[in-house]
Amino acid sequence: MLDMLIWIVIFVASLFVLIKASDYFTDSAEKIGLFFGLPAFIVGVTIVAVGTSLPELVSSIFAVLRGSSEIVVGNVVGSNIANIFLILGIAAIVGKKLKITYELVTVDLPILVGSAFLFAMMICDGIFTLPEALLLILGIVIYFLYTINSEKEYKDAEIKKEMKKELRGKKKLEVKTIAAIIISAFFIFVGAKYTIESVIKLSEIFNLGKEIIAVSVVALGTSLPEFAVSITAVRKGKPEIAVGNILGSNIFNTFVVMGVPTLFGVLVIPQSILSFGLPMMLIATLLFFFITQEKEVTKWEGYILLLFYIFFIGKLFGLF
Repeated sequence: MLDMLIWIVIFVASLFVLIKASDYFTDSAEKIGLFFGLPAFIVGVTIVAVGTSLPELVSSIFAVLRGSSEIVVGNVVGSNIANIFLILGIAAIVGKKLKITYELVTVDLPILVGSAFLFAMMICDGIFTLPEALLLILGIVIYFLYTINSEKEYKDAEIKKEMKKELRGKKKLEVKTIAAIIISAFFIFVGAKYTIESVIKLSEIFNLGKEIIAVSVVALGTSLPEFAVSITAVRKGKPEIAVGNILGSNIFNTFVVMGVPTLFGVLVIPQSILSFGLPMMLIATLLFFFITQEKEVTKWEGYILLLFYIFFIGKLFGLF
C-alpha cells in the first residue's frame, strides 16, 4: 500500500514538471521560430515536434539496451494512436474549431500517410532489419530538408503579413530564450522519464501485462509532452502549432523512434501489435488525413476521435 502511494506521488509530481516545462518550451520555440521567420506550422513540425518526441526516443533506446525491445514498436504504435485520437481529439474540443492556414495536402499529409504505410509493410512479417531502420532514418532527413526548403517558397500573403506583425520589435534573440528552451527540454525529458517509470511501476502493482503496458501506458506516458504542448498552444490561440506538433511527432516517431533504437540492437515485433495496434494506427493516420485536409478540425470531429481512443483502450483491456 505504501509503495503504491509513493509511486502515485512521483507520478503527480513528474506530471506537473512535464506540463510546466512544456509550457515554457512552447513559448521559447515559438520565439525562436519567429526570429528565423518561420510560420507557426513549421515551428510545430520541427522544433516543437522533435522536443516533445525526445521521451519516446530516449525511452525506446533504453528499452533496447535493457533487452525489452518489444516496448519500442508498442511505444511507436501507441504514441501515434494517442497523438491523433486522444491529443488531437481533446485539442479540437478545447479549441472548439482548429483552423489551419498552412497547405498540408501537397506534401505533409502524404508523407505522414506514406511513413505509416511504409512502417506497416516493414514490420508486417514480424521482422525489422537494420537496412529497414536506415531507410526510415533517411526518411526523416528528406522530410526535414523539405520542411526547411518549403519556407523559402512560402507564398501565403496573409500569414506573411501576420508574421511581420509578430516579428515587429523582435530584432534580437535573447539569451534567456535559448536558455529557456534548453532547460525546459531537459525537464520535459526528466518529467516524462519519471512519469513513465511511475506509471509502469503502478501497472506492475496492479498486475498488468508488459505488451499492454507498452502500447497503452508507456505510449500514453511518452505522449504527455505532445498533449501538454498541443493543449497549451490551442489555449494561446496557436492551433497550427498543435496540429503541426501532432503531425511532426508522428512522422518523427515512425522514422526516428523506430529507426534509431535498431542501431543499438534487434527489435522484437509482438504479434499482438500486428493484429490490433498496427491496424488502429493506420486508421488513425487516415482519419487525420481526411479531417485536416479541409484545413480545420471541429469539436465534433474531436469527440469522434476521442471515442476511437476509448474503444482502443477498452479493447486492449478486454472491456469491449
